[in-house]
Amino acid sequence: MPSLQVLAREHTSLSDADVEWLSLLVADWQIIADLSFADLVLWLPAADGSGFWAGAQMRPTTGPTAYVDDVVGSFLAAGRRPLVDAALRDGRIAREGDPEWRDDVPVRTEAIPVRRGERLIAVVGRHTNLQGVRTPSRLELSYLQTASELSQMIARGGFPFPGDRSDHADTPRVGDGFIRVDVAGAVTYASPNALSVYRRLGLTGDLAGKSLAGVTRELVPPAMRPDEESISAVLGGRRPRDTELGNGQATVIARSIPLRPEGEPTGALVLLRDVTELRRRDRELVTKDATIREIHHRVKNNLQTVAALLRLQARRIRVPEGRVALEEAVRRVGAIAVVHETLSQGFDESVDFDDVADRLTRLVTDVGSAGAAISTRRTGSFGPIGSEAATPLAMVFTELLQNAVEHAFGGGASPGPGPSAAGRVEVACRREGAALRLVVEDDGVGLPEGFALESSASLGLSIVATLVGELGGTIELGSRVDGPGTRVVVDVPSVEPVAVR
Repeated sequence: MPSLQVLAREHTSLSDADVEWLSLLVADWQIIADLSFADLVLWLPAADGSGFWAGAQMRPTTGPTAYVDDVVGSFLAAGRRPLVDAALRDGRIAREGDPEWRDDVPVRTEAIPVRRGERLIAVVGRHTNLQGVRTPSRLELSYLQTASELSQMIARGGFPFPGDRSDHADTPRVGDGFIRVDVAGAVTYASPNALSVYRRLGLTGDLAGKSLAGVTRELVPPAMRPDEESISAVLGGRRPRDTELGNGQATVIARSIPLRPEGEPTGALVLLRDVTELRRRDRELVTKDATIREIHHRVKNNLQTVAALLRLQARRIRVPEGRVALEEAVRRVGAIAVVHETLSQGFDESVDFDDVADRLTRLVTDVGSAGAAISTRRTGSFGPIGSEAATPLAMVFTELLQNAVEHAFGGGASPGPGPSAAGRVEVACRREGAALRLVVEDDGVGLPEGFALESSASLGLSIVATLVGELGGTIELGSRVDGPGTRVVVDVPSVEPVAVR
């Protein structure tokens, strides 16, 4: 389905500022659809004057729809809907006497011109399914009166409000709680849902005739209120804003839409939403995230303590082979600590593994290649790796690098005397969706004759094979085809975070 911006660019002569104004209107017209109990269609005038293009559509949540199918992107020829033509031509709200029939449903149609400054830039068609019409209650009459005033504001260029965007993703809707206040900020009507919201805040009486801002100040302690200007501006209906407030019993988002159908203020519409449960869940999630990050931080600290103890023990061992074994254990513990440190610094259950790989590369080459001139290079990107796969993958990565440093070039982990040879290790990683391919190549001495991974006595390669198997992947180890050295290829089918059910 084409967007409003695309349709306006391809079929109309509207400016970018016009389209931005229409985008503001569309962002808020769910309110008008619900208050009107009607479908809304935004008709954009074609650049050649041949008719209108349907740029956006909204169905009401308070009544039956008049449109079974979507109409966005359809063309309405000039003359086919005289009301739409008249609204754009005359700059006034056009209504028809008799309903039109659509899919055996009687539909009352109105056309509201959209004014920006001195220009008419579009028309809003309002279509009411009359099968859902009954004798209106006071609630419905209040809805319809407010919808009529907002429609007049659209026709006069007074709605939407320039730059008015809700600060809350969970901004209230009409059905959450509806209050009308007069010019002085006194409540003239409050819907049952709005009264229920204030009952949760502690109200015992009624709201009718009372100052909404004054009642709220009595119910919400100063420490839990927004600033006084916001209380007066929003709950007094003076400015188009929203705010969040509450006490120990409930938390409420309030949004104000001043009403000026003839240019002068007549009061305001105040929408309310009880977000107590949402905020409780938010706090639980924040607490849970903080707890998880703290656990990762403590695990990292404990692993670093273990590594330090092993390092101290290694310094006291006089047997070179034993010292090397403990130094390898220090490196492996350090690799796991790097992953937990990364997890402790983020909010997601995934790891930016490029950063982890670079840190592990420095760890291996700095510690394991003393006296060796070994260069490393990484190409490609690991991308985000799920925490479940991050630790085993970090171990695999570290072991493969260490294996190259130690055996391909006779690096510093070797207990034998003599200088180490120069060499190069190249790491290539490629993501294809959830799958990962890791290739580690060196230009060292290569594999010994008759080498087989299955029969190898190397602890590092045994660890690699086991961890790759746990990840559901495969490993291939062989000689490079373009020169001396060794090539290792690891394929893992999925390294994305596992969804929690």
